[in-house]
Formats: sequence, structure tokens, C-alpha cells
Amino acid sequence: MARKMAVIPGAAHNWHLSPSIIKLGTSPSPIDPKNYALRAERILSQTPLIDGHNDLPHIIQIELYGKMTDGKFNFNDKLLGHTDVQRMRKGQMGGQFWSVFVECAAVEKINDPTWVVRDTLEQIDIARRSIGEYPEVFEYCPDAKSARRAFKKGRIASMIGIEGGHQVGNSLGALRQMYDLGARYMTTTHNCDNAFGTAASTVAAGGEDHGLTRFGHEYVAEMNRLGMMIDLSHVSHQTMRDIMSITQAPVIFSHSGAYSVQRHLRHVPDDVLRSIKKNEGIVMATFVTRVLNMKNPEAATIHDVVDHIFHIAEVAGWECVGVGSDFSDTPAVPIGLEDVSKYPDLVALLLERGATDEQVRLFAGENLLRVWGNIENVGEQLRAQVT
Repeated sequence: MARKMAVIPGAAHNWHLSPSIIKLGTSPSPIDPKNYALRAERILSQTPLIDGHNDLPHIIQIELYGKMTDGKFNFNDKLLGHTDVQRMRKGQMGGQFWSVFVECAAVEKINDPTWVVRDTLEQIDIARRSIGEYPEVFEYCPDAKSARRAFKKGRIASMIGIEGGHQVGNSLGALRQMYDLGARYMTTTHNCDNAFGTAASTVAAGGEDHGLTRFGHEYVAEMNRLGMMIDLSHVSHQTMRDIMSITQAPVIFSHSGAYSVQRHLRHVPDDVLRSIKKNEGIVMATFVTRVLNMKNPEAATIHDVVDHIFHIAEVAGWECVGVGSDFSDTPAVPIGLEDVSKYPDLVALLLERGATDEQVRLFAGENLLRVWGNIENVGEQLRAQVT
């Protein structure tokens, strides 16, 4: 069971509507309740849809070698698969956490974690430069308040997450430097154990689940102190439980699903979902087909994603669910969610399945911004305690 947080939850629900969408003194015209597409469009014009996980910086590093000034990089249209500006605008996206990701194999192959730190730094550089190249579209946001401001200005709030603890070279000093460079969450493990804890992939391969290490306790304390989001996607179930038992701040799952819906170890079991409710964290539903439909990944659809969303909401509450696609990394995507332009279809299906407009607003972005803001508040309080 998680410790009681030293913050007052809540206040992030009072959104101000974009003046370009709703004029002062007017009220929206009524919509046919069964016009789910129009309801979705209105919701996303007023509330930022923020995706918790997109690996585009990794793709740019691998396919373009990080070169963004030679005329080959064009973020506007049909860039490398699932993500570009035109499709993000069509998808009414309000924000994106860009994931910087280096394979665990990079450590195992050369047995030198410093190369992984270098590649992580290069991807942070790629993310920051790609955001800066399109200032009329994107705005880098170091905190939850700036993400809200960016949305009001009609820009896509852009943030950075690190997808594996191995990427800081087992160093809390390197972690602090990554934070200073703009990373705002770190996935505790990827598909390999590290100095902090056990990965889900280890257990799936028949290994023992040792959970959080002793050094992992120091990692959790430092993440709390920094006000940096602890991401529990990819970690083993025991690592989830261990971190939930000691964290002083909410946690996130940047791209996971519900274990009761599909019994894949990448997903979150119900007891952890109940802990998330007490912790006031968030589970952001993923689009990875092999974990959505284990028997037949090619048959995975948008409906499978909605099944996970509704189960998370049923167990943890609508205040604890969001979206974390894993676009630009997963080679296969669900039917109906082929790229970032399809988010309005996802929102419309949630409404059709019975979610209220307010529940969908929470799902789209209000939950994540509330959680992020509360994590920042915990960090400020913990840093103030140091004498």
C-alpha cells in the first residue's frame, strides 16, 4: 500500500477553454448525444489529448542518424510511419511525451553502459531540436502548467521521457543531469533488469521476480525529490508493488494495459490498479498489438484498447486512466488506430461505449496533468525539507 502523499490532490480539473474555440459569454450549442464524432471533436477542442509515449526520436536517430538539417527531415507530412504534424493536427493532439529509447541489447552487446548514456543524450538532443524547428506547432513544456499554456495557444505541448533505467548508466548523478536537460519521466526498467529492479521480460522468460533492489529504493527517493515521474511500464509485478509501497508521490504507467483483460506481464494486475487509485497515479493505455491480443496480434483492434481503458477505469477509477500509444516503435498497430490521426475515433468509441464527456476529458489529458502537477508539488516539498 502506498504512503499517503504530502499533497492536496485535485485542483487541476478547472480548465480554461481556449478563446479561439469558445467566445466569452457564449455557450456551446447542443449536440445530439448519439453524434459521438462531434462530441469527440468538441471535447478535444477544449481539453488537451496528451499521449504518454511516442518513440519518434529513436526512429530519427536510427533512420536519419540524427541529421535534421540536411533537407531530408520533414516533420510536416508522412514522416517515418505513425507520426507527423499533419496527422497530429488531424488527430486533435494537445500534447506528446516524446520517448528517448535505447535497446537493452546495447548494454549487453558491448558491456559498456556509457554508450547507452551517450545515445540517450543524442535522442534528447533530437527531441529538443525537432520541437524547436517547428515553434508554430510545438512548444517544449518543462512542467504541467506550461503544457496547459501551450494548449491554450494552439500549440502541441511537447515533453520528454526516458524509456529505461539502464539509460542513465546506473547513476543517480546522470539521472539528475537528464532531468536538467528536460526529461520528465523515466521508465524504471525496459526489457532488462538493471540496478534499480526486475523487468517484466525477465519474469516472462522464466526468471525470478526480485522486485526493487536496495539501490532502487534510493532511485525512488531521488525521483520523488526531483519531482520526476516514476514510470512503471515494463517493470515486473513485484517491482510495481515494491515501488508503490514506498513512493511519496503518484506514479505513472506510460504505456500499459490491464492484466485481467490480457494476461501479459507487461500489464497491470488488479491489486496494483487498486493501489494506483489510492496513490492517485495513472495508467496510460497502450496500442501494442502483441499485448492487446496475445493469440492473434494481427487481429487486435481499437475495441481491444477500449476494453483495457474501461477495465482500468472500473478498478482504479476514471481519474486514473489515460493514453500511451507507443507509436513510432511498435511495428504493428491496432485496426482503427493506424496512426496519430485516429485519436478522435478512439474518443468517439469511448463515448459510444458509455463514457461521459467529463470522464473522457479526464482520460484525454486532465488526469495526466493533475498527476504531473502533484508529483512536482511533492518534489518541491521534499527539496524544501533539506537543510
